[in-house]
Amino acid sequence: MAGRSVELPARIERIVTLGSLPVINSFVFTLGEGRRIVNGLADFARPHWKYQTRFAPQLAGQPTLQQPNREPNVEAVLQARPDLVLTMQRDSAEQLAAFGLPCVYLAWREPEDLKACMSLLGEVLAKPAVALRYVRWFDATLARVSGGLRGLPPQQRPRVLYLQPETLTQPRLIAEWWIPAAGGISVTDDGRRTESRSFTLEQVLLWDPDVLILTTPQAVQRLRADRVLSSLKAVRNGRLLVAPVGAHSWSNRTAEQPLTLLWAAQALHPDRFASVDLAAEAQQFYRSYFGVALTQAEVAEILSGTL
Repeated sequence: MAGRSVELPARIERIVTLGSLPVINSFVFTLGEGRRIVNGLADFARPHWKYQTRFAPQLAGQPTLQQPNREPNVEAVLQARPDLVLTMQRDSAEQLAAFGLPCVYLAWREPEDLKACMSLLGEVLAKPAVALRYVRWFDATLARVSGGLRGLPPQQRPRVLYLQPETLTQPRLIAEWWIPAAGGISVTDDGRRTESRSFTLEQVLLWDPDVLILTTPQAVQRLRADRVLSSLKAVRNGRLLVAPVGAHSWSNRTAEQPLTLLWAAQALHPDRFASVDLAAEAQQFYRSYFGVALTQAEVAEILSGTL
């Protein structure tokens, strides 16, 4: 995706992922190749990423191959003897290629880019049929949600703020796609291209959204306890949604994005998506693509966002 040519071995046994590890790992998991990742989780090795090691148990005991700033530890990467290195950082790809490492750069900002990443990795990992099946499932989910929203008047689309209250930021650009795709109006969608957007407390009060999407249960507690923010319509009406967390937070860039869309559509418009069994959908996805049969309790934990 950087316009470079990369020569790979005929058989890939050892994969190193660098940078945004939960994102890239989710791609590898989806192609059923999580067992080949030979690096650990670095700064992501905390309870929030419990299911990374459920999907690829070996991650728990493997070394960190990147610095705290997520730049590669070149010596450690070389010692890992990878057949393939995956990164979403272009500088890292060029740096490692200079050492003769087979490094593939993945670029993803828009949903269509996710499908392109999966198609590329399908070729790299000799799983083109799996990648194609995923792309078709992605498109079918988009069509399914779009069909469920057909005829929805603009005034019935809730105004939504995806918020990290401790920093007063909207942390992920991808939410400007899935919120409207799920039938909401994102109050932070101003055409920005930056990953994160900050704003003032006064601006949040002016927006006074119908729904707040959060990433932790602690954020819910913070809002309810805050003298000012507790006056928001979404807090008063109890419309506080905590994004599920599987391989990655569903509110972030992840191969689980079609599940994000189903979750958000059902949460914003429960009457239109009452027939969606989200637990069954998630269970089927992780079994079909990741090759992991989660229990009902595990799926419930993912959907709760309580990690």
